[in-house]
Order: sequence, then structure tokens, then C-alpha cells
Amino acid sequence: MFFNINILSLMLGFFFANILSTVPAQTGDWNIMSGAIIVTFNELLNKIIYKKKYINKILLLSLLNNIKIGIIYGLFVDAFKLGS
Repeated sequence: MFFNINILSLMLGFFFANILSTVPAQTGDWNIMSGAIIVTFNELLNKIIYKKKYINKILLLSLLNNIKIGIIYGLFVDAFKLGS
């Protein structure tokens, strides 16, 4: 059951990455601001998650880490789509 929740949170992060890359870019003015917000959120979450010694013991931190990984993966996929 824990494996299914991890996969679901990874796919949720991938979905959030699609939202974050398409919605603010409609006007063209928010590209730099949305990138800065995503990087700041990512770094703050890294500081919280990796400060703890037992990351696998806490379910919420593990799920947030999987969502973060899904967001990063989704943004890489979108970058490859734009580059081709």
C-alpha cells in the first residue's frame, strides 16, 4: 500500500509541474517569477526534508519529497518537449 501512495504522489507532482509550466506562462510576464518561486519552494522543502534523520519513518515528509521529485521530473520533460 505504501508503494501505491508513493507512485500516486510522484504522479501528483508531475501533474503540478504541468500546471506550473503552462498557467503562468500564458501572459509571458510571469516566467521568471514562477521559476523563482519553484526554486525557492524546492530549496525550502529540501532544507526541511533532509534535516531530519529518519525521512523514511515520517510518511508526510516522504510524500512531500515524492511530490517534489515529480515536479522536477515534469519540468525536465517539459523542457525536452520545448527543445525538440
